[in-house]
Amino acid sequence: MSDDGSAFVHAFLLDGRGSGRAVEPKDIEQWTPNSELLWVHIDMNRAASRHWLRDRDDVDEIIEDALLAAETRPRAVASERGLLLVLRGVNTNPGADPDDMVAVRIWIEPNRIISCRRRKLLSVHDIAGAIEAGRGPSTPGEFVVMLVEHLAERIGDVVDQIEGDVEKAENESGQADSSTIRSEVGALRRQTAAIRRYLAPQRDALDRLYRHPGPMFTDQESDALREQADRTTRYLEDLELVRERAIVLQEELMNRMAQEQNSRIYLLSIIAAIFLPLTFVTGLLGMNVAGLPGTSNPLAFTASVLIMGALGVGLAAFFKWKRWL
Repeated sequence: MSDDGSAFVHAFLLDGRGSGRAVEPKDIEQWTPNSELLWVHIDMNRAASRHWLRDRDDVDEIIEDALLAAETRPRAVASERGLLLVLRGVNTNPGADPDDMVAVRIWIEPNRIISCRRRKLLSVHDIAGAIEAGRGPSTPGEFVVMLVEHLAERIGDVVDQIEGDVEKAENESGQADSSTIRSEVGALRRQTAAIRRYLAPQRDALDRLYRHPGPMFTDQESDALREQADRTTRYLEDLELVRERAIVLQEELMNRMAQEQNSRIYLLSIIAAIFLPLTFVTGLLGMNVAGLPGTSNPLAFTASVLIMGALGVGLAAFFKWKRWL
């Protein structure tokens, strides 16, 4: 069913007891609202999937447009005919950044679920595997709860990883190269911001969903949605704390770098202060004019060096006494 030529990535008729059977396109076309609960998962990158969705006379055009939209934000919109739900999950595809969050768009009716993707999302495949193992959803509401739980689990793993990376950067900030740490902390801040961008509206969508569940959700399913909304709120709070810790760490690194630069500049200033009078004396003695003292004395050079050395040592001792060194 998941071959590139098919319109469907997954297609199941659910028996209401946690199990279901995979169906072929002809079975989907013969399905009626009075039949078993139908779930189809389609890939919007496939022309066959787009054509199949556009050919659904029983799906409003505005819903089709929302499912096919190139850019989406998490939201939950209920209508008389069903529920439009857009969620985001972390990107676990090979070579992808987890913060490049993947959208799944779902249209839910009392006896049919149409979910759409543009990129692979493992949480959806987890549900397909659960159905095949007999541990899948039995109602549309339970389908939503299971999907949200799988999405939250993977988001939680990424949040934990980010927290660990920040803690590691904090521990290494006094040992490793500060430029390397600053680069790592900057990357963590960008990753945190990217996840929070979609996680905040997703929390709002789940909050709206459990507060106004509608007839497709039982009380137990509504309570489960509330738990997932609270869970998402905790992740947002954790990310906010990570952001604050990263800001503090960046400020500490910048202050440390500024202190190091000031120390170098101060040292150079002291050296310049010591050598400035010596340079003045050598400039005077280097003038090419008559009457310079000691020009005919063979010990004059040695005496000049000793005098300038004593002057330099005296200046260094003076700075040390003033605690400038």
